[in-house]
Amino acid sequence: MRISILDIQRMKASGQPIAAITAYDAPTARLIEGADAPLILVGDSLGMVFQGQDTTIGVTLDDMIYHGRIVAHATQRPLIVVDLPFMSYKISVEQALTAAARVMRETGAGAVKLEGGTEVAPTVQRIVESGIPVMAHIGLIPQSFHQLGGWRIQGRKIDAAKQLLNAALTLEAAGAFAIVLESIPITVAKIITQKLSIPTIGIGAGIHCDGQIQVLHDVLGLSPRQPKHAKSFADLKSAIHGAVAAYVEEVASRAFPTAEHATDVDEQTQAELNEV
Repeated sequence: MRISILDIQRMKASGQPIAAITAYDAPTARLIEGADAPLILVGDSLGMVFQGQDTTIGVTLDDMIYHGRIVAHATQRPLIVVDLPFMSYKISVEQALTAAARVMRETGAGAVKLEGGTEVAPTVQRIVESGIPVMAHIGLIPQSFHQLGGWRIQGRKIDAAKQLLNAALTLEAAGAFAIVLESIPITVAKIITQKLSIPTIGIGAGIHCDGQIQVLHDVLGLSPRQPKHAKSFADLKSAIHGAVAAYVEEVASRAFPTAEHATDVDEQTQAELNEV
């Protein structure tokens, strides 16, 4: 049975940390499910780690639906949350409802996520009222990369910190079931977490959040540049490079494939073929 948004909220109530991680394809989604992660985010981060773009801005709604469907269909237990990509929900509430409905209907996900503070609260409320769970996202919001002047910590000064707290409370009131806090100071994240009844999921926001989310490729050591907030729990970059280099070498030297990697016809067929 799928983990629900209520299960995620109960984890906060019981003090159980929430380990969330991204996935974009079936093999890794299945591995993540096998590791008992309760929440998988199909993030628009796929634009950077999967498509090779510099930001998330080029990711389309069709991209998100394609990858969301794959991850949802490959798993049975985790809650699947799919990002609404850049400008798929900012033009109007109607546009946001249409985008969220497409994600839910065409992927089988359990919720959508969107970025923004108090300005998106009415949109969050309307989507939730339509029956679609929404995860909010404040702090460093990658879709506003250019407006924020790059990958910068948010909420360092008192006015900015108060603005983040107000945004979090407003989004909770609008019906968000959880909220991502990205790249904000530890103390600010702690206060927001204490003030909210819904779970906070941190990324670069410190230990006091109710849960953490990381990009899969950072966790596996596959990212070209490791962000400050990330930790590599493996070095698959070296492992994959070594494996591919060994494969190339063995093909070049004809050490691979051997007889055990192939099949052949019987001796009589061989003889008849040789007479052709």
